[in-house]
Amino acid sequence: MNAAINTFALVLASIFPVVNPPGSALVFLGFTRGATPELRAFLARRIALNSFILLVCSFLLGALILQFYGISIPILRVGGGFIVAVSGWKLLNEGSHKELETPADAAPRTRLLDQVFYPLTLPLTTGPGSMAVVISIGLSEATINSPADRLIFVVASVVAIAVLALTILLCFTYADRIQRILGKGGTDIAVRLSAFILFCLGLQILWSGGSELLKSILVAGSAPSVPTP
Repeated sequence: MNAAINTFALVLASIFPVVNPPGSALVFLGFTRGATPELRAFLARRIALNSFILLVCSFLLGALILQFYGISIPILRVGGGFIVAVSGWKLLNEGSHKELETPADAAPRTRLLDQVFYPLTLPLTTGPGSMAVVISIGLSEATINSPADRLIFVVASVVAIAVLALTILLCFTYADRIQRILGKGGTDIAVRLSAFILFCLGLQILWSGGSELLKSILVAGSAPSVPTP
């Protein structure tokens, strides 16, 4: 029981700050400006479910998939960090004034439904940073020898991801209440601040991946050459 609680707390504490559901809710609010509460609640459920599936698949199969395609985690961080930074920069310039026409118009609803996975789920909610974290956690399973301990590790990790998905659902569903509390001007400031943090987070992920790639190049370049006989 103690091992399960410790694993649950470790996984949740590792990925919660990266996903940051309260901060992501403000970004979600900026992207769904003008949507009805019903549509926003539906999108929140889809995003939470997509996030849960994406993180669980990354946890269980991420390392295998990356190895199959020959993709390293630094490359994942570079590509994903670039996408996050571009999305944050775009939202930073638009603020909360990105209107979606009127609720009666079918085009905004269709457009939002088309964007529920990309970019609303990936990379704005669960991006390369959170995927890299859960993949790294999944790799640590190989160090566990006992099958029972492995089962406890996997179950506790999946439960932690489920709790995170539930937090995403609650924060995104009631994001409009934040708008009512802050007002139009306060919401615009909060959205731009969250967009700036998202932009910086993308640059940080990009820098982390680029630094690892640069280190690997420097290590390979400084390695002594083997003399040919």
